[in-house]
This record gives sequence, structure tokens and C-alpha cells, in this order.
Amino acid sequence: MFGLSAAIRVYLASDPADMRKSFDGLAALTSSLALDPLSGHLFVFVNKRRDRVKILYWDRDGLAVWAKRLERGTFRLPAATSGRVEMTTAELAALLAGIDLTTAKRRARYSRPAPSLQNSPTSAPTGDPQ
Repeated sequence: MFGLSAAIRVYLASDPADMRKSFDGLAALTSSLALDPLSGHLFVFVNKRRDRVKILYWDRDGLAVWAKRLERGTFRLPAATSGRVEMTTAELAALLAGIDLTTAKRRARYSRPAPSLQNSPTSAPTGDPQ
């Protein structure tokens, strides 16, 4: 496909999309999800039969659309609680490769803790320590 950084966010629209839509139509769908199509993130749309997918993204100087049509089978989509699902680039690659994300197990990995306000240099106590 194309090189994906871990910093890129991937948003999967949970509602089926009309695959006749192209640049402007898909950009309008991203706006209806309260997202900016010019953000540089990937926006994934799947049709009702789940055998076609289109990905809209901003590529430095214009919108680009990537499409895939399955000759057999369907895409297995993760469950959505709202109108969209945020996923990682690795999950997108697995989805496009035909891996069912609901049965795949994620192994435990280190994740850096969020910085706390107590340890920041601006929250250090002021005054004389004596």
C-alpha cells in the first residue's frame, strides 16, 4: 500500500458509504463525522456489502483516494459505539489483509505513561528549602 507512520490516525466510518463517491463526496462524509479531511489522517469507508473499501487522505498538495475491491469474501469491521472507530495503522493493515480484529489477540506492550503535572518543572515548590 503506502508507508504509514504510527503518528497517523486512522478513522473508520461505521456507516456504509456509497462507493460511487470520490474526492469531494468522501471529504463531505469526513466533515459529517466532525473531522477535517485536510488533517493528513486516513479516513476509511466501506460499502454495505463490506467487499469494497476506500481510503481518503491528504497528500501534501491534494486529496488522494486509495481503493480495494475483494473478489471473494468481506472485510470484518470492528464494532463501533459512535459514527466512527479510531484504529492504528497496524490494525488497518490487518483489516486490509483479511485478519479478523475481533479474534486477534494483542500482546502486552510497554506504553509510556502520561506526564503528570506534579513532576513538571513549572510545578516545583518555590521558596527557600531551609
